[in-house]
Amino acid sequence: MRNCASEFDASHRPGMTITSQGAMRTDLFDFELPAANIALRPASPRDSARMLVVQPDGVLRDRTVAELPQWLQPGDQLVVNDTKVISAQLKGRRIGRDTEPKIEATLIKRLDGSRWQALVKPARKLTPGDVVRFGNEGKVCLLGHLDAEVEAKGEEGEVTLSFSFHGPALDQAIADLGSTPLPPYIASKRTPDEQDAADYQTMFATNEGAVAAPTAGLHFTPALEAVLRYHGVGLHRLTLHVGAGTFLPVKVADTAEHRMHAEWGCVSAEVAAALNAARDNGGRIVAVGTTSLRLLESAAAEDGTVQPFTGETSIFITPGYRFRAVDILLTNFHLPRSTLFMLVSAFSGLETMKRAYAHAVKSGYRFYSYGDACLLFRDKSGA
Repeated sequence: MRNCASEFDASHRPGMTITSQGAMRTDLFDFELPAANIALRPASPRDSARMLVVQPDGVLRDRTVAELPQWLQPGDQLVVNDTKVISAQLKGRRIGRDTEPKIEATLIKRLDGSRWQALVKPARKLTPGDVVRFGNEGKVCLLGHLDAEVEAKGEEGEVTLSFSFHGPALDQAIADLGSTPLPPYIASKRTPDEQDAADYQTMFATNEGAVAAPTAGLHFTPALEAVLRYHGVGLHRLTLHVGAGTFLPVKVADTAEHRMHAEWGCVSAEVAAALNAARDNGGRIVAVGTTSLRLLESAAAEDGTVQPFTGETSIFITPGYRFRAVDILLTNFHLPRSTLFMLVSAFSGLETMKRAYAHAVKSGYRFYSYGDACLLFRDKSGA
């Protein structure tokens, strides 16, 4: 039984803000990505997606996710993120003034039982004190319409919304009225539909709270899990409620100026103990996705021992960071100048990842949330 405290339990570790030593120019992490390489639908079946293996010596191998067991050893431990994406995309209108402009809101972080931080469009139409009424024709919440007051407004389009419902009633209203929050790189190319409600959840999704999927987990199927377990590979769950900020491009010129959004996560004492015992017996820790990696590294002590963790993390990993817990990373292909491309460059080396991504683009690998995967082994040359 997992024993993660509730999201609003006050007795948690303080928020973790960790960065690598030394700033780097953001343009070092730029590369050409043709729009045709961005996947608009996932592979079917899920484990048929391609997988680029980046070996410790930099050799590249073209494989599929279904072949993952062949690259792992008995005793290795997979760690997956069991967060569940909520229907965080809401459409409505401002009410209470002479005009009622349409408003779109994407919930990005729950603050308490009735308040959410959200990104809104058009932000210029809202000021503190305004009320937005969510709901659209043909999709009416069983509890009636859903109103939210704008409590505060930030500089980049984010607002604090105080909803008229609280707790489970609010959760149900959002589920009834909201839609799947597909990343803009997909949503701008096609309209989200009912298929996305299933496609954009991993098979591990249990704990509601994410506004973006932990996309490496989308590649897993029950059959693949069964083969992994047959080969003696363990599988453990943690929770990191993924926020929209994780996937955004870095807009500042220097990585030292970038501020990561905090995300809530939990590593149970049971999972921490199992991972430490496996490592003591020679097993490797395999993070499924950058979200799992970021939480494991936030929970790790200096000697690599994974500690129980409940709280927020805003860890920002760039080249120069010394990895403590994770040995292997299964992840999707990320966008230019994103914090996630910086993370994989820290993990396997910037030049190695630039070469791997150039190969992936040329070979037609599919990028981003619905795209293909790569299996990365940690660069230990600087360890």
